[in-house]
Amino acid sequence: MQDYYHLTQYYETDQMKIVHHSNYIRWFEEARTHFLKEIGFGYDRMEEEGLTCPVMEVDCRYLSMVRFPDRVRIHCAISKYSGVRLSISYIIYDEEGHTVRAKGQSSHCFLNGNGRPVHLGKANPALHKLFELHAHP
Repeated sequence: MQDYYHLTQYYETDQMKIVHHSNYIRWFEEARTHFLKEIGFGYDRMEEEGLTCPVMEVDCRYLSMVRFPDRVRIHCAISKYSGVRLSISYIIYDEEGHTVRAKGQSSHCFLNGNGRPVHLGKANPALHKLFELHAHP
């Protein structure tokens, strides 16, 4: 899977040109969107098939600063998958992949068009198999 790259924008920083902590969560979302599309089932396709995948929890551990105009590399992986819940892990590196800047995880569930939880094994077997294939416990 190809990692996601993000070029730090000036508006994402404080007066010291250090990226504000809230932006890392946005970067997780950008990387997750990219990752899901890369594995063949992006949010647009998921929604076309009547499913949503809301964030239930997100956490981030900040390890070293990102400054303007740094470019970062974000690696995503499915860390847990049960058919009902999905957890994705993130590692943000410097552009070359030498220094870890932050680590985090997001947890999600799957809902049908009525907003009710679903098990993908029943609701969408193809997507279920895809997530099982890419899950790395």
